[in-house]
Amino acid sequence: MAVNTILQPGEIEGSAGDIPELRLPPAALFASRAQRLKQLAEGHSLADYLRFIAVLVENQQAELDAHPEIPLPDATLLANCREYAMPPITPSGWPRHPHWQESARNLADTLYDATPAGGRESIARFLGQEKEWLESQANLLLEGRLDGLDLAAAPIIGAALQVQWTWLARQLQAHQIARHEHPNLCPVCGSHPVASMIRVGGVENGLRYLQCALCGSEWHLVRAKCSNCDNTKDIGYYSVEGGKDVVRAEACPECRTYLKVIHQDKDPLVDPAADDLASLALDLLMGEEGYAKSGINYLMIHGAGDS
Repeated sequence: MAVNTILQPGEIEGSAGDIPELRLPPAALFASRAQRLKQLAEGHSLADYLRFIAVLVENQQAELDAHPEIPLPDATLLANCREYAMPPITPSGWPRHPHWQESARNLADTLYDATPAGGRESIARFLGQEKEWLESQANLLLEGRLDGLDLAAAPIIGAALQVQWTWLARQLQAHQIARHEHPNLCPVCGSHPVASMIRVGGVENGLRYLQCALCGSEWHLVRAKCSNCDNTKDIGYYSVEGGKDVVRAEACPECRTYLKVIHQDKDPLVDPAADDLASLALDLLMGEEGYAKSGINYLMIHGAGDS
């Protein structure tokens, strides 16, 4: 593992000025992610897995494109949430529409067809589950509770929930959302980030945005600052020896957590969720260094004891 120079705030990011604090998810979020997964699969040791997830993500895009109209926060709720700096569509406060279960079953059907006969058992088991089981699994996943969570089913459930929350986030306007009082949480839905990305181009050039693991929204956070505890001292950067430094782990000595930083200047096609999956080796190395991951990727849920 390569350990990069420890930086202090102000050394790499100047005055941002009038920059977008919030970027709501684009219409082609999942299509771009699937393309990136296929690109990353070329010559990768996890090629089969990345291509498998690409099939899932491609069909997330189809589910998003065909998503029906469902209830949205009204003007009063949005105004109150903005006044008190609260996310308007938190999973704990905004009810899931039952359509997410239809999406989950559609995604599972697609994966079943794309999976060799010998590996279809867990998907068939998922398709045979009752609605109550699906809801209980969704609760466990969104609450971050591993006890009782079906790790084989979690990526399908997470993918379906991402579709619904991405659709919800896309119906909102950035000016309706206040910055969360906890900058490590999404201002739209209150979820944890999957990773952060250093963007290139325009007024966002060189700025860091955290991407929500659930709704795909992005929010600005200054660099060289822990996204988990706000510490600004002795932030360290780690990467895999011999890599291209597209993905680095930003590690905090205070809370002993890390979050990956994806560098768009190293590769313009990067996607935080896809590049996070493809850099599993870095997660393993960070675990060996004694750091816990502060973010979450719903397409790969680790069991207890994993990094």
